[in-house]
Amino acid sequence: MNRIILIFIGFLMTTTIANAQLSDKIQINTEYTTASGLKIKFTVLNPDNAKPAIGDKVKVHYTGKLTNDTVFDSSVKRGVPLEFPIGVGKVVKGWDEGILYLHKGDKAVLTIPPDLGYGAQANGKIPANSTLIFDVELVDFTPAPIPPKPYDTKGKDTVKLADGLAYIIVTKGSGEKIEAGMNVNMHYTGFLEDGKIFDSSVQTGEPITVPVGAGKLIKGWDEGLTYLHVGDKARLMVPYMLAFGEAARGPIPAKANLIFDIEIIKAEKSKTPVPYVVTGKDTLTTASGLKYIVVKAGTGTQAVKGKKVKVDYTGYFTSGKIFDSSIQNGEPYSFTLGNGEVIPGWDEGIALMKVGAQLRLIVPYTLAYGEKDYGPIPGKSTLIFDVELIDVK
Repeated sequence: MNRIILIFIGFLMTTTIANAQLSDKIQINTEYTTASGLKIKFTVLNPDNAKPAIGDKVKVHYTGKLTNDTVFDSSVKRGVPLEFPIGVGKVVKGWDEGILYLHKGDKAVLTIPPDLGYGAQANGKIPANSTLIFDVELVDFTPAPIPPKPYDTKGKDTVKLADGLAYIIVTKGSGEKIEAGMNVNMHYTGFLEDGKIFDSSVQTGEPITVPVGAGKLIKGWDEGLTYLHVGDKARLMVPYMLAFGEAARGPIPAKANLIFDIEIIKAEKSKTPVPYVVTGKDTLTTASGLKYIVVKAGTGTQAVKGKKVKVDYTGYFTSGKIFDSSIQNGEPYSFTLGNGEVIPGWDEGIALMKVGAQLRLIVPYTLAYGEKDYGPIPGKSTLIFDVELIDVK
């Protein structure tokens, strides 16, 4: 599961896995073990129904237990199934694999080893290195959107730059020129040189907002976007040394030259976050070691596990230096609370909030990114977040 608050490379890379297959002779209440080590036992089987494919949006009811039968989470208890795109890294690997085996209406028990779950890091009620047991039901699914077609660049001029970057203006926009320091809202589709799509905001139907010139994008984007204007549709041809270099990354092979079809929707200057004023306010501590300061009490809907929340945030080191900010990035961050999509300190802290609330969260490294370096965050870092809860759905 992606337990990261921010995406340092600027856009989400999907995780490609093979479509799951099991023998046609599956039997009820017989446990099967896949090559990855996932164990699956069907308790209800509907072989005449369809299975989801990678990218489909699935609706799943589940109850999660530890091996000692302690229940740590249940959508059944909440009465609302969890919805997410399958096979793209939004949930733990054991789910991304296991639910692809299910037909609509199937129920199964998934036994997920630590390396397909949360690994060596604790997550809320889940201890480090835990084997997880999920009773799951595939309630329904909807097909993934049709993949976008590449732009037609026939007859268009290619501009080649000295560092190997190249671009083609497919449709000329009439808006302002993109500059470093802007937040750019855009659609994109990423292709390998063989034409295979590895990621696309067009497929999800949700454009992204990225900070240009802040060092959070691949170099080909940080440079290439500055040649474009609002309203442009363009193709960027990014050599591997301006992309992900010599190492493979998810579905992207080592030394891969990448092609991006981009549409610039809007752009605006980045805002400067202002730290919350906490002088004279009480610092409270939870049993886990999370500390928080209530800057402003909310009066709206309570954030609860299983609900999708939208927040604005700024993350600081204890030195006061900013390492990430949705305010700077120009776009609030949304995620499903309690689903392990963010660090444990966020899952716990934001559950204390109502819409309109502003909290300062002081997150020890054990509830953040642990002992190892993570992007710009050194190992064992205590992190400070000024967070405002904007919406709960």
